[in-house]
Amino acid sequence: MNTLLYFLVLAASMLALSRILPGFHVTGWIPAAFGALILAALNAVLKPVLFVLTLPLTILSLGMFLFVLNAIMLWLTAQIVPGFRIEGFLPTLIASLILSAVGIAWKSITQEAKV
Repeated sequence: MNTLLYFLVLAASMLALSRILPGFHVTGWIPAAFGALILAALNAVLKPVLFVLTLPLTILSLGMFLFVLNAIMLWLTAQIVPGFRIEGFLPTLIASLILSAVGIAWKSITQEAKV
């Protein structure tokens, strides 16, 4: 149940970002929900591979390249999902930072509920 709620919160965050952040466009709930699912799948399958491949850059940048890696995952999601579009690198980076913060907040809230 928490997983389904997490995807709904992420989809709602994407919809809110599309209204606030210029260059970030989501046309409705269906593309937002599909985008949340695809983003989770890419983060589970592709991100670990890219993390290992870009580990030297991550070490040299003291971990800052992980922000770029998150932005790449979000950009790939936008390429796959119809109705989900991002124009430019800066909106992608800002959106990935905000969505990561939403995910961290969700995990901390649900972690407290389990204890």
